[in-house]
Amino acid sequence: MNLRALARLRAICLALPDAAERETWGIATWRIRDRIFCMWSTTDRLQAAMWCKAPPGSQEVLVAAAPDRFFVPPYVGHKGWIGVVLDGDADWEEVAALVRRSWRMTAPKRLAATLPD
Repeated sequence: MNLRALARLRAICLALPDAAERETWGIATWRIRDRIFCMWSTTDRLQAAMWCKAPPGSQEVLVAAAPDRFFVPPYVGHKGWIGVVLDGDADWEEVAALVRRSWRMTAPKRLAATLPD
């Protein structure tokens, strides 16, 4: 497990308003008012990855453009979630932007409006 990547992802997620971390299914998940907006993931192939919500159509575009960095995660991929590889040289500004977008999609509208673009 890549603890450095987990720590960076945790800091990004918990910096968002009302975000909370909860271990579920043996992994870290981040929630807004009990709704998951980001999940930590590891596999046999990856030591570090995250899953988050994405707007309709984004998953296909990202996976097609950079299949070495993005993937369709199991269980939630059919709902449009995107998997992001965090091993190696992850673009942490991009990761933060994806997490913020997922948080906005999950947060109640009033609360989502408090987060600047």
